[in-house]
Amino acid sequence: MNGTPARRPKSAFSESGVRIKEVSDGRPCDNCPELCPGFISHPWRKTCKSCGCDRLKHSVYHEELGSVRDRLGLRESRGTHHTYDNSPPGLTAKQTELYWASLAERAPNSIGGATGAAAWRAWRTRALAAQLPKQDLSLAHCRHIDEAHRKQFEDFVAARNEIALDIGIACQHHGTTVECMGCTKPIRSGNIAIQAPRIGEEATFHPACFSCSECDELLVELAYCALDGRLYCVRHYAERLKPRCHACDELIFSGEYTKAMNKDWHSGHFCCWQCDESLTGQRYVLREEHPYCIKCYESVFANGCEECNKIIGIDSKDLSYKDKHWHEACFLCAKCRVSLVDKQFGSKLDKIYCGNCYDAQFASRCDGCGEVFRAGTKKMEYKTRQWHEKCFCCVVCKNPIGTKSFIPREQEIYCAGCYEDKFATRCVKCNKIITQGGVTYKNEPWHRECFTCTHCDASLAGQRFTSRDEKPYCAECFGELFAKRCTSCSKPITGIGGTRFISFEDRHWHNDCFICAQCKTSLVGKGFITDGQDIICPECAKQKLM
Repeated sequence: MNGTPARRPKSAFSESGVRIKEVSDGRPCDNCPELCPGFISHPWRKTCKSCGCDRLKHSVYHEELGSVRDRLGLRESRGTHHTYDNSPPGLTAKQTELYWASLAERAPNSIGGATGAAAWRAWRTRALAAQLPKQDLSLAHCRHIDEAHRKQFEDFVAARNEIALDIGIACQHHGTTVECMGCTKPIRSGNIAIQAPRIGEEATFHPACFSCSECDELLVELAYCALDGRLYCVRHYAERLKPRCHACDELIFSGEYTKAMNKDWHSGHFCCWQCDESLTGQRYVLREEHPYCIKCYESVFANGCEECNKIIGIDSKDLSYKDKHWHEACFLCAKCRVSLVDKQFGSKLDKIYCGNCYDAQFASRCDGCGEVFRAGTKKMEYKTRQWHEKCFCCVVCKNPIGTKSFIPREQEIYCAGCYEDKFATRCVKCNKIITQGGVTYKNEPWHRECFTCTHCDASLAGQRFTSRDEKPYCAECFGELFAKRCTSCSKPITGIGGTRFISFEDRHWHNDCFICAQCKTSLVGKGFITDGQDIICPECAKQKLM
């Protein structure tokens, strides 16, 4: 990098006239573009020297031939032709539409922002490099097969090409329904189907089921290998029969190789991921599925001790707290220097302290007992106050409140039960707590059901009532018990509701009952004459005297 623009890929043509794209150093990694300054090929490992990611993550390929047949070196047959859009040869335009419609569920996700046909083209480019690795196809692309094993490689390739390798045939199925060898579901007449002659004459698949049995990837341009009646891409067919070096990605034909981390390696390729020194017979550390020698691991990944500033090696215990690390021997109280291993400690201002030193300098005190909060002690807090868990209790019953509801009053804490017992409103009649509603009479609280007539116990809540000797009575009882009675109708004169009445000597009348005994006219506000127990108007009195 250093200000120099990345080299553009150079175009060239092979002897057969097929366009070849050379390696393009400098392309950022698709997996970690913010970390990788640009692709730099490793001398023999299949990764980028800058970031360690696989070269496929940089979209860098040593070759990009026009078709699978070109890449495999197969002769054109059955009327096929070069294709660059993933469409199988030999289909009409309508059949091609049916083919792509059947692959909708297997469409690749957006690749580099591309979708639709562009995403399929990007997928094809990667699939060619992944499923048909050039080092599996030709000795010319192998760099780690010695002379003694070249013949074995050539025999392996020849046998694969002769008995296993082929390209599926896309066609529109006609006739009776057949069973897909992939999903066992029916392929009906009119559907697009893929035939795999290497597996058998009747071997037929849905396009979406024509995939590698190992990686489940769709087989690019229908190129497959048959093994034990199953489909494989070229890569995984080879790996079923031969070990593959995890470092250089080439097949191993030598009888001597290294097995480590559940993977296979050329004996000289099991090396430190950082310095490339051989790890055969050496101690190593595994990180993110990559092996490192002890020296490189400690220099790149090991933590530094907060106390002594030295590296915490793999043979030392690494004690950590809040992104800080210590040697076991360096994990000490910042004040008294006692070891804090397996002990409670407190942290303040980026330093750690034993419980006693922390309490002496920084600990707050309980509002209940006045003692300090020891390091690691559970603390209960409310507004600006704090308590030990055992001190956070009701001031009346002394029971710990914990996570239960409580009610603060002035400087004291009450549980709900004690607060109700002490402060809740109580009915003056039954002395029980009034939880809702209620009636106030003479500034005293009553339950609605307790506020009743003194004589008949009928509820007075919401009703007219009066009192006598500070006791409430309903209107009916009050009239019966205490009210004057009308001389005319003998009913009580209660005065409730504003009823007016007339009194004369020891007799009383309702206004409506104060009438002439003869002519029945009202005498309210008029003169009248008594006639024994009756009252009469002056006119009736004159007639009676005549």
